[in-house]
Parts: sequence; structure tokens; C-alpha cells
Amino acid sequence: MRQSLVVGNWKMNGTRASAQSLAKGIIAGLNDSEAGIAICVPYIYIADIAEVVKDSRLALGSQNVADKASGAFTGEISATMLTEFSCQYALVGHSERRTFYGDTNESVAARYCQAQEQKIIPILCVGETLEQREQDQTFAVINEQLDAVIDVAGIASFANAVIAYEPVWAIGTGKTASDEQAQEVHQYIRQYIAAKDQAIAENLQILYGGSAKPDNAKGLFAMPDIDGGLIGGASLDAESFLKIYQSI
Repeated sequence: MRQSLVVGNWKMNGTRASAQSLAKGIIAGLNDSEAGIAICVPYIYIADIAEVVKDSRLALGSQNVADKASGAFTGEISATMLTEFSCQYALVGHSERRTFYGDTNESVAARYCQAQEQKIIPILCVGETLEQREQDQTFAVINEQLDAVIDVAGIASFANAVIAYEPVWAIGTGKTASDEQAQEVHQYIRQYIAAKDQAIAENLQILYGGSAKPDNAKGLFAMPDIDGGLIGGASLDAESFLKIYQSI
């Protein structure tokens, strides 16, 4: 049976002190749930938070990873660097990276591969914009995003990966995906992977990344193909984040 997982994405928020305080608050509020929990923090706070989460159930992740192993790539952070601070996860292909910073399906696939080469679990973010949804392109867009990774990393790589479905149109827009809308796409993703490898699809964690909050998490997580959430704004408050986690 698949283990559930809730991941907080702090984005570009917080101070050194508030980041440490938030991580400590999350750890203090953890119950005995068997579900996984992780936080993806700004690069500059990774060393501090690595110390805070050490010996706890709270896993550490980064918000991105370089698409190259090393070299003259100013401003990038390699997977090897992240492993020095015990990063277990790395987001790749987040919608904000694709939209604002030019990440392509190809570069996302390269980042995914770099993470896996260093035993970091990539959280592959996929999803459509409002325009694409209105033009009935949701599944075609997701196919392209998944195929870019499958073509270079192979379907077997998803045995050590997580997928996060982000309906871009439901992130910070005031619009929300219904439980059924989210389930429809999660089911599609699982079936798409299952057509290539049934066993991997059955064990693959697929998270919902479309503005999950304490008041809608329980309904979303009750859907059969939604295995948890990639949480943005609500992860910046320990109480809210823990309520979402406890909804699993």
C-alpha cells in the first residue's frame, strides 16, 4: 500500500530565525502518523534546517536542483551539494520555475536525472495553465511533461520519484479544483504510468499541488489516487501545515 506524503514548499519566504522556528514548530506538533512529511526550504536555509530536522521524522528538501553535475554555472546548486546537507527531496519543474524562469520539459528532465544520480528523490511537478485547461489540453500537456522524463530516465526511474499535479490555474488565483477534478487528473497520471509499468504505477506517490488548505485537504486526500499534497502558503504556518498533514 502506498504511503501518504505531505510536502511543504516555503518558496521565497522567511528569515533565518523564522525558518528555524517554523521547522521546530512542525516537529513539535507531529503525531504518530505513518505518513511521510517534508519541507522544501530556500537554499540559503538548508544548512540551518538540516540541523533542526536531524533525528526527527521531518524530511528536508530543496526547491530546485541544477541540471548539471558541476561547472561554470553561476547561481546554480548541484545535487551533490544538496546531499552534503542530507536533502532527501528536490522539487523539479515547479510551475513557477517553468513560468518565470524558463524551465523547459527538457531541462526539468535533466534536473530530475541529476537528483536521482545522487539518491535524492525528485518531486516532478506537472500541470496545465487555465488557457490549456479551457482548450481541453490538460492531458496532452501532462503527457508531454511526463514523456520528457520517461524518454531520458526511463519508466523504472519512477520507482524512486514522486509526482505532484499542479493545476496552475488553481495556484494563488482564488480558483480551486474540486476533489473530483483533482482525482480525474491524478487517476489519468496513474493510468498513464500503469500503461508502461503497472507495479510502479501502483506504488507511485502522486501529490496534489493546487492550493490545498486545512479546510479542503480531507476531501482531496480521500480521493483514491491522491496520496498527499505539495503545500505552498499553508506550509508557512506550523498549525495550518500540521492540520493538513493530520487530514491524511
